[in-house]
Amino acid sequence: MTVETSTVTVVDPATGEERGSYPEHGPAQIEAALAAADAAFRDWRRWPVAERAALLSGVARVLRERADDLAQLITTEMGKPLSESRFEVEKCASACEHFAEAGPATLADETIDAAPGRSIVTYEPIGVIYAVMPWNFPLWQVTRFAGPALLAGNTALLKHAPNVSGTALALADVFTAAGAPEGVFTSLIVAPPNVPQVSADLIADPRVAAVTLTGSERAGAFVAAEAGRALKKSVLELGGSDPFVVLADADLDVAVQHAVKGRLMCAGQTCIAPKRFLIDATVVDEFERRLVDALEAVRIGDGREEGTQLGPLARLDILETLERQVAATVEEGAQLKTGGRRLDRPGFFFPPTVLSGVKPGMTAFTDETFGPVVAITPFADEEEAIELANDTRYGLGATVWSTDTERAHAVARRIESGAVSVNTLVASDPRLPFGGIKRSGYGRELAAVGAREFTNIRTYKIAD
Repeated sequence: MTVETSTVTVVDPATGEERGSYPEHGPAQIEAALAAADAAFRDWRRWPVAERAALLSGVARVLRERADDLAQLITTEMGKPLSESRFEVEKCASACEHFAEAGPATLADETIDAAPGRSIVTYEPIGVIYAVMPWNFPLWQVTRFAGPALLAGNTALLKHAPNVSGTALALADVFTAAGAPEGVFTSLIVAPPNVPQVSADLIADPRVAAVTLTGSERAGAFVAAEAGRALKKSVLELGGSDPFVVLADADLDVAVQHAVKGRLMCAGQTCIAPKRFLIDATVVDEFERRLVDALEAVRIGDGREEGTQLGPLARLDILETLERQVAATVEEGAQLKTGGRRLDRPGFFFPPTVLSGVKPGMTAFTDETFGPVVAITPFADEEEAIELANDTRYGLGATVWSTDTERAHAVARRIESGAVSVNTLVASDPRLPFGGIKRSGYGRELAAVGAREFTNIRTYKIAD
């Protein structure tokens, strides 16, 4: 592993000013962390699952004790309103409690009636898991992987997004304070130029058993290729361009309310945010009018100010990409109804933006827009709605809105995605499997199937 180390600088997206700097972990430190994680696995895997579950209960306790500081840190590093940051901390705490309570039964041995003799299926840990995680939910994305993985007896090496380096280290400290033995959970600080080499070397190392990534298509393709080269398991949760399908009989008040919530959460920078709004042609004008009115009333500001509904985008490059996508879509023939340009103020602020008359092939229809941009496309009937919904390389989530839930359910069944919701937004839930299809990735997190992703599902046949 030959890399030149540097310092990772974190910029406050609400002001554009530097808020912290963190020394990068060099090759010797990464080697030490990997050796510690490997050594810890040998012991951690032998801990009774009830004791591993107790660690997660302790993590929940420490998260709540440090909730205010963690929320402030999240907001300062990536910009979301404090109310969202506080919610994220509590969601992580609640999830850890759920993993601790429900997980042991999920990982328990199963006796199968396959005579003659006894047949047993076990779920055994596989080793060190290398995790590459994003900045948009800097605690939740990590916790939903680490909780089940550690409960199963694995250990974790986290390479978090550089712009949330403070949060990454704070989370590692939470695990330590909760009683995690040295090496069970470690955060690595890696500067962007060194991420490909560090990741390739770690994935290739025989002490790393598997890799998980939540992030972009490009990053996912790289990790998948390296994991394939090493013949190691990988789980990928990638981008999305989720359809938000509004049928003619939908309650528009409800649909618009959730459209605003879904598209503005985390300033629209979520994989499962609705992005392509497919609206029945008979109600599209009314939906659009109500949506524009609601979005123009949104309070934009520094996420640390109480009452802020929409904070800044996380980084300047994300803002610049979003501006290019909106401009390209307008040039392609869409109509800009509101927003569309960065705000004239310090920080990386982009207003709620509505693009009308968006057609297949246009930039905002084809590409993932990571920001508060609504792309509206009318449809004539259910068949066209389903065709439009599936006209994407992504397949993460989808929603369908109608007062006739059976009709909406029938439409939802024909949409290609890892999750689909009727009259509610898609959201990750510890009790339910989460993940995508097509270019949105593969594998699942959460629920029983997610808890078993990083286990050796082992079969024993015992002749009595």
